[in-house]
Amino acid sequence: MAKYFDVHPENPQRRTITGVAESIRSGALVAYPTDSCYALGCQLGSRDGIDRIRSIRNLDDRHHFTLVCQNFAQLGQFVQVDNDVFRAIKAATPGSYTFILPATKEVPRQLLHPKKKTVGVRIPDHTVTQALLAELGEPLLSSTLLLPDEEEPLTQGWEIKERLDHVVDIVLDSGDCGTEPTTVIDFSGAEVEVVRRGAGDVTRFE
Repeated sequence: MAKYFDVHPENPQRRTITGVAESIRSGALVAYPTDSCYALGCQLGSRDGIDRIRSIRNLDDRHHFTLVCQNFAQLGQFVQVDNDVFRAIKAATPGSYTFILPATKEVPRQLLHPKKKTVGVRIPDHTVTQALLAELGEPLLSSTLLLPDEEEPLTQGWEIKERLDHVVDIVLDSGDCGTEPTTVIDFSGAEVEVVRRGAGDVTRFE
């Protein structure tokens, strides 16, 4: 059964956040809130976590996983960013965007798009997520908590606990965080491409 933690959205209990981070380092799969939907997250190098996320969401190997980063300095360790892209991403973060970029060698091979060798990265604007990332000290490997054959992500912590009780280890609940996923911007090609219109304003990238 999944452990359930109800945390304050603006002042999350430090002991709880520390405990959740320790569990992630030990291989736990967590459902956690972000500034756009709940997400599934695990430690960066956890092959078991990746397999469990793929199983829960019924994903194939073309799915772009996202590295949820605490800040721009951390993001820069995992993706290749030229000056123009740097300025564009810097102006839009933290926020409800996922950026697809060529990965560096710091990214485990199993996370990469099989042909493009790219990965998704984002810096969320959410107090609880930021507290967890600060405690973890590295990006959280993540995917939107959208179940197969459902049009909208789950938004209530109690419902996530109820429905995923036997497939996740932890549910971190800080209240409703909406159903609109991130806006996805692909910087890996010759032209900037808006892959998905979501919570982030796309006009700055068009």
